[in-house]
Amino acid sequence: MRESGGRGQGPGRGGAGAGSQGGPGAVRRTPAGPGRPGRQGGAGRPSPDEPPRRNRPDDTGRRGAPDDAPRPRKDEPDRPEGRQARPDDPFDLPRGLTGAAAQESRRVRSEETVPQPRAGAQRRGPRQDSRQGPPQGPPRSDPRRQGRRPPPPPRPPRPPLVLRLGNPRRRINIGLIGMTFILSIFAGRLIQLQGLDSKVYEARAAQQRVVSETIKAKRGSITDVNGHELAVTVEAREIAIDPSKVLPGKRAHVAAVLAKELNKPPAEIAAKLAKTTSRYELLARDVDPLVADRLLEQELPTVTTKKTYRRTYPAGDLAGTLIGFVGDDGTGLEGVEQMRNSVLAGRDGKQSMEQGRDGQRIPMTRSQRQAPIEGRDVRLTIDRDIQWAAQKAITEQVAASGALSGTVIVMDVKTAQIVAMANAPELDLNNWQKAPDRSFVNRAVAEVFEPGSTNKVITAAAAIEAGAVTPETTFKVADHIRCADQTLKDSHPHKTEVMTFKQIVETSSNVGTIQAARRIGDQGLYTMLKNFGFGTRPGLGLPGEEAGLLPDHTTWSGTQRCTVAYGQGVSVTALQTASVYQTIANGGVRVQPQIVAGMTDENGRFVAGKPGRQTRVVSQNTADEIAAMLEGAVSAEGTGTLAAIPGYRVAGKTGTANRYDQQLGRYNGYTASFVGFAPADKPELVVLAVVQKPAKDIYGGHIAAPVFKDVMTFAIKSRKIPPTGPSASPARIGAGH
Repeated sequence: MRESGGRGQGPGRGGAGAGSQGGPGAVRRTPAGPGRPGRQGGAGRPSPDEPPRRNRPDDTGRRGAPDDAPRPRKDEPDRPEGRQARPDDPFDLPRGLTGAAAQESRRVRSEETVPQPRAGAQRRGPRQDSRQGPPQGPPRSDPRRQGRRPPPPPRPPRPPLVLRLGNPRRRINIGLIGMTFILSIFAGRLIQLQGLDSKVYEARAAQQRVVSETIKAKRGSITDVNGHELAVTVEAREIAIDPSKVLPGKRAHVAAVLAKELNKPPAEIAAKLAKTTSRYELLARDVDPLVADRLLEQELPTVTTKKTYRRTYPAGDLAGTLIGFVGDDGTGLEGVEQMRNSVLAGRDGKQSMEQGRDGQRIPMTRSQRQAPIEGRDVRLTIDRDIQWAAQKAITEQVAASGALSGTVIVMDVKTAQIVAMANAPELDLNNWQKAPDRSFVNRAVAEVFEPGSTNKVITAAAAIEAGAVTPETTFKVADHIRCADQTLKDSHPHKTEVMTFKQIVETSSNVGTIQAARRIGDQGLYTMLKNFGFGTRPGLGLPGEEAGLLPDHTTWSGTQRCTVAYGQGVSVTALQTASVYQTIANGGVRVQPQIVAGMTDENGRFVAGKPGRQTRVVSQNTADEIAAMLEGAVSAEGTGTLAAIPGYRVAGKTGTANRYDQQLGRYNGYTASFVGFAPADKPELVVLAVVQKPAKDIYGGHIAAPVFKDVMTFAIKSRKIPPTGPSASPARIGAGH
């Protein structure tokens, strides 16, 4: 730095011509421009580089300052005096330069000393007047002259509070990781829904939207052998209602109308209408279509009908336990309805469609329909007219004798087809719901009993077939016989007498039968019982069919070896007993019983059933000799006189046996029976009548024989069976007569 010319000692700031030691009119450097007096105007020589400074003519009146010099601001602080001029300051001008020369000097020195801004950059600085030249720096005071420290510079303004968020790249990475994790969860869920569990959710959606409806197949009919309908299916309706949509004020009126039309108790209908939270209540099944139409015409709220089928039985209780019935779901529960259910029921159809919440079908959506296959008709071997006669006869006799129950079976000799199978009491099929459970049992095939004397034909067949006896073989017969630790007796006391085996069978002697059985032994008798079908089911196929009870001969007790010969100690069904006499009447050939004559095929054409299996049990000669013995039993000297039919040759046998009561676990009452065939010389039909626990009489010749006569008489007339010839010779009472 160059040395200043001295400190300014002027009397004051801005005096005319008076200034600091720098000389009168020294120029002050201020931000507003040159020429402001009193700041750095010390006396000194001008710099050799500066032009001489001249005073303007009008400077004398302004305390040494030029007229165009800017006046100091009122708010500007006092500037210290006597400050040395800075030789390197481009705005310090030599004395004597004023006006245009001073401005030019300032411009030249400014260009030489002030750095020029870069091209294109905008110079920042205090706003200045183009007339005053370049801006001066801030005024400074001399602390030594003032005798105090200068005021501190003004504190810069505090910057605004800025929240530092960290590294942006780190935030982006963390965000990307989080988004990737969330998207992976959604992707996994989508894979599960669309890939792994798609079938499950598709099925659930279809279940909510697609409604499947079963189209019931029409059940086939059951007819008798001549095509008369015994069970038929007709069109019906199911009546239902939505209780939630029935207004409380109309509930009583709706209940009254429905109860009257449906023949239901009003309380029952009112109880269903009271279930306001339910959307569906079934009011009645099997309603006649005319009744359903009347209900719809009355415009009852929310009443709906559905087409169904109803099973009806035109004959009422005719062969009720044989035919059976169906349940509410259309499935056969008893009898032929159950035995041939798969054939009769057919196959239901299906219909599926998409519907909305209101139950209406969604238009233009998929719909599938599988047509039902109607059931096929079943034709029985039953003859409706003969069935009616058999049912009437046994019902009347059960009532007349005060019996517990009764059974009648009519069988064709050649084919073993069941022509009639009646029980008393019989089941009314149109009101089976009100009948007790015991009425559902078909006693002809399910009830077992001891056959009694009707079983003596098997002992006779075994003895004759084995050659142990002939019809003319004589026995010394008393009215009692000792067997093990017991004494067995005939049905009537009599003196000891000589009797032929034929007479023994005709008079139904227990003692004579035991004597003949002892000649063939237990093994021979047991084998013959098995051959006739005892101990096995006949094979008819009806529900509840029993095999009876035939203990092995090795287990027979001492008395049982005797009682089995005349039908005590074994148990059979009515069908098994009728099958024994069919075998004798058919020349010794046993045919498996048949109840179904045939069925219709898919085209409605009748197809006959296969014939029953045939088995030779005894020879033709043995069968003929036994048939002759049985014909004598119906003669005037036999026990079955009441079974005789005028003009026809009849063969048969009575039976009276103790009745075993399973509920009591002991013998209680008797079983009275009669079984035979006609015509005796050319058999066509077999008729069996069984009366359980009669109250007024116990003998089969008195109770069951009349039933046989009535049924056989009607049957041979219905089938137009002519008489075959004169009756056989009456039975001889004693040997040699």
